[in-house]
Amino acid sequence: MARPPVRKIYAHAKLRRLRTERGMNQVELARSLGISTSYLNQIEHSQRPLTLPVLLRIAEVLGVDAAYFSEATEERLATDLRAALADEASGTAASAETATEVARDHPEVARALVALHHRYRDAAEQVAALASAEAPAVPFLPAEPHDEVRDFFYTHHNHFEPLDTAAERAAEEWDGDLIRPTAESLWRRLTDHHGVTVVQAAPDRSADARRFDAQRRVLLLSPWLTEGQRAFQLATRLALLEYETLLDGLVDTADSSSPQAAGLVRIGLANYFAGALLMPYTAFQAAAEELHYDVELLQARFDVGFETVCHRLSTLQRPGNRGVPFSFLRVDRAGNVSKRQSATDFHFSRLGGTCPLWTVYSAFSSPGRILTQVAEMPDGKRYFWVARTVTRGGAGHRAPRAEFAVALGCELRHAHRLVYAEGIALDSREAATPIGLGCRLCERRDCAQRARPPAGGRLAVDPDRRTHIPYPVESTGRT
Repeated sequence: MARPPVRKIYAHAKLRRLRTERGMNQVELARSLGISTSYLNQIEHSQRPLTLPVLLRIAEVLGVDAAYFSEATEERLATDLRAALADEASGTAASAETATEVARDHPEVARALVALHHRYRDAAEQVAALASAEAPAVPFLPAEPHDEVRDFFYTHHNHFEPLDTAAERAAEEWDGDLIRPTAESLWRRLTDHHGVTVVQAAPDRSADARRFDAQRRVLLLSPWLTEGQRAFQLATRLALLEYETLLDGLVDTADSSSPQAAGLVRIGLANYFAGALLMPYTAFQAAAEELHYDVELLQARFDVGFETVCHRLSTLQRPGNRGVPFSFLRVDRAGNVSKRQSATDFHFSRLGGTCPLWTVYSAFSSPGRILTQVAEMPDGKRYFWVARTVTRGGAGHRAPRAEFAVALGCELRHAHRLVYAEGIALDSREAATPIGLGCRLCERRDCAQRARPPAGGRLAVDPDRRTHIPYPVESTGRT
């Protein structure tokens, strides 16, 4: 099967900023890299791409990881910038090319515009709520804590090496003869090292999976948890008890705007540690490659849930031992995205909903089945997606339950490593489903599923014509 061409890497403004920060001029840096000054000048102005030898030499001389020059962060920023400028309040819209240029060459300006737009949205929502007759008497938070926490994890590409290293070391120390700690061994550690009494009991219809009484040193676990869920909850409690200093340091880097956001960051990091403890990086990454990323087989080997495996697969970005760079999302039937983690440049807008043609929404029509999709974005990039429904909740007829669909996706060039891509015509553009960033930003003009006019273009209003395409626009020679 023919592999897609390797994407060229341009250093442009990143290299200029690094050179300036190191106090070097072009002549000095060129001499250190063993290249001509004119060649370096062309690289800094995006006239020449980086070759692998030069990229590695730059990383060595300037003391950065080669991944620093990845375009993923820039593309995410460009998408956020387009979303901000597409808001009705801005009165304008930026093309994908313009947004990319601003994010690439003036990232500080792009981040400032995105931050201003976020503040505007928060202020508008607060004003609307205050104007309501049922406005609450309590003051509003400056930002939505959950969104803030998602952005923190997103900025870190959902990988925290200090937590992976600590969890892997703990797994070896606590259960060196096993592939991973078990619920029983974690239970013993809580009891023997922390004096915690673990009780499997909860009031009827309780929504608590885990509740810790710090004064009595009692940890209550729901009796309805599976073995894997019980181990995860125990591991999370151990992270909060044994790795407080490590968690404190990472929480401080989040620069949270409220105590609520800081608390959610801590919980998210503790959960990350729990996943890394039950699925130690080296063992899990090797198993993922061996099993060709078969989620259900990984479930069976590590005794955890489908969603937990998908989430862990999206974190395998250790330098020198990376897995497939995945994006992971969880949505409900209404299209709300409750989880989004990504090690790639794939990024759906948070404004105006996501694309209804995305396979993650088809999963609700086939509960429990794994669906696949080759999806093509408006810029021509193609991704391979795997999606399935998951159900969460307690036991019993009246117990509250929730149904979600989770999706795991990667750039098409990585799809051949996945068992799910077997027998699929990955090279066929006709087999790809055209999707977008959501109707607010999508420039496609031939989509029958569109829920609002496409970005840019003038509406074609003609009472004598009816098309199958919602919101037709005047022709400009584009499709």
